[in-house]
Amino acid sequence: MSGMKMSNKGDTEVDMKEVELNELDLEKLPMTGDGSGAEKNGSVKLKVADEDVKFTGLSKEELMKVAGTPGWVRTRWALLALFWLGWVGMLAGAIVIIVQAPRCKPIPEMNWWNQGPLYQISDLNAFNNGKGIKGVAEVLDSLNQIKVKGLVLGPLHIVQKDQASTLELNTIDPGVGTEQNLVALLDKAHKKGISVVLNLTPNPGALPWFGPGHLGEVLEKLRAAAEHWLGVGVDGIQVDGIAAASASPEWMSLRSVVQKNATEDTKKRALIGVVNDLDSSDVSKLLNTSGIDLILSDVLNHPRSSGVQRAEAIKTLISAQKQSSLAWGLGGISGNHLASVIEKPELLRLHHLLLFTLPGTPVFNYGDEIGLMDQGPDSPVMLWDTEEEASTDSSGKNQTAEAQRTHRLTCRSWFRTLSDLRGKERSLLHGDYFPLSSSTSSLAYLRLWDQSERYVTAVNWGSTPVTMDFKKTDVVFPDQAKVKLTTDPENLAADSSVSLDKLVLGPGQAVLLTFPFA
Repeated sequence: MSGMKMSNKGDTEVDMKEVELNELDLEKLPMTGDGSGAEKNGSVKLKVADEDVKFTGLSKEELMKVAGTPGWVRTRWALLALFWLGWVGMLAGAIVIIVQAPRCKPIPEMNWWNQGPLYQISDLNAFNNGKGIKGVAEVLDSLNQIKVKGLVLGPLHIVQKDQASTLELNTIDPGVGTEQNLVALLDKAHKKGISVVLNLTPNPGALPWFGPGHLGEVLEKLRAAAEHWLGVGVDGIQVDGIAAASASPEWMSLRSVVQKNATEDTKKRALIGVVNDLDSSDVSKLLNTSGIDLILSDVLNHPRSSGVQRAEAIKTLISAQKQSSLAWGLGGISGNHLASVIEKPELLRLHHLLLFTLPGTPVFNYGDEIGLMDQGPDSPVMLWDTEEEASTDSSGKNQTAEAQRTHRLTCRSWFRTLSDLRGKERSLLHGDYFPLSSSTSSLAYLRLWDQSERYVTAVNWGSTPVTMDFKKTDVVFPDQAKVKLTTDPENLAADSSVSLDKLVLGPGQAVLLTFPFA
């Protein structure tokens, strides 16, 4: 029995070994297909589709059947209702925003003489190396850089001082050029957006109109000359002494020639009048009665004018007239240069800031942008400095000349910055004027327009510091404002913030502050 058990056990072990060997042999065989003679061990059969199955979606009949089910009908109506509710909600929101938003103030009428400074060139030969009209055309790019919008040339006509019989308003003095030169200048200036006005003041002597006995005759000649030069292409006429001229019956004929056919689609021609030795109330009356487009007076540069008097004169003129009719100048009134009129050349930039930020048109004489000063009875020669020029000589004389040149370039850069800023900012271009503070030697005022940036000008031409408190005025101010431009970078650095309840301005200093509309 035991022998049989051992035999069976041995057979079982042999059988198991054969099975294990067979499995090992089968694992070594390659996996192949079902071809004849091929090994079938471990083979995997894959059925590969002959072509890709494409989903073509539901047919029209199937879609219509699904779309008509109650669930989809309710979903469509819900989505449609949400769409229209959203659309009506957005429309209502837009209407509420429009109704509640502050209304924009309409822009006032602006003429070309309101868009930038006027630049008077009385002596064309002194202006550019004796080249006359041609010399002006050569430097138009330089004038365009400082944003000049209008040139006032001359007088260019032929006349001897106080000799009415020599007056020829239709003829250009050969010493400055020809009519063809003027036409070329007009063409080049107009392409750069610069208008050109002729100063046709008949007499360069003591009496602009040669006295009352010649007034009617001279006005008739002026009317004919204006018609001629406007036909050539000039953009306006300037005359001095209009207080007497505008009272003459012939004055209306001159106005009709200059101001005729003025429409919204055509460029207006300017009739500019200059008056001297009149107070602000008389200037205002004259502007109302003369029909002049732009009046330039000397109310700011009276030798005894204090800050209080200047503030009152400005307020009187602005309250009675449109700002577009007012022009401000100091040296430009009498043909003198700004640096000479203000007596202290170091205050040049202060007066630049004052003239550029007042409501109305700033008027300058040639060279005022660099501090050119009068030199006796003859017109001073204009100096054309460039940034590239520099003195390499170490001598004291050339160092002084280099310092003077640097000063001129600094003044010109300041002038250019102010001119550019005035042309861009609505508050400075045509904003309202509010006086804030004034004393014997200081002045401050606010310029604002609708929702635009606000500007505060503060100047102190005195010899002692002044402290200004703007929070005591009727105007609502923020606690602080930012310094936009300054002549005192040590104490009032540009872009710094200053308190408006205690602004300290040093002697001979000026600052332009800004704060946003709230």
